[in-house]
Amino acid sequence: MPKPLIVDIPHDLGRDEAKRRLEHGTDQARAFLAKSGITVDQLAWTGDRLDFGVSAMTQKVAGTIDVGAESVRLEVKLPFLLALFAEKIQKVASKEGNLLLTKK
Repeated sequence: MPKPLIVDIPHDLGRDEAKRRLEHGTDQARAFLAKSGITVDQLAWTGDRLDFGVSAMTQKVAGTIDVGAESVRLEVKLPFLLALFAEKIQKVASKEGNLLLTKK
């Protein structure tokens, strides 16, 4: 079984502002993912944790985003087929996350 893909994105926004940006960024994320053939099946906030589910290449993926005061942690367990793309997925998630959490 592949190891989970983990991306830690540091920020200096504070927990509330980081969560607000992530909440407002979900529509943009859906559109971005849809262009890549990825469907968002589930988005559910519980406190400062977002549980999500996506489908791609007939594979289902579940993950979490934990919002902290100084960082956001994305953790996804990829099935074998998608684990082949883990490095690319990690780079894209890190880049997009940094753009979303950069102070403006």
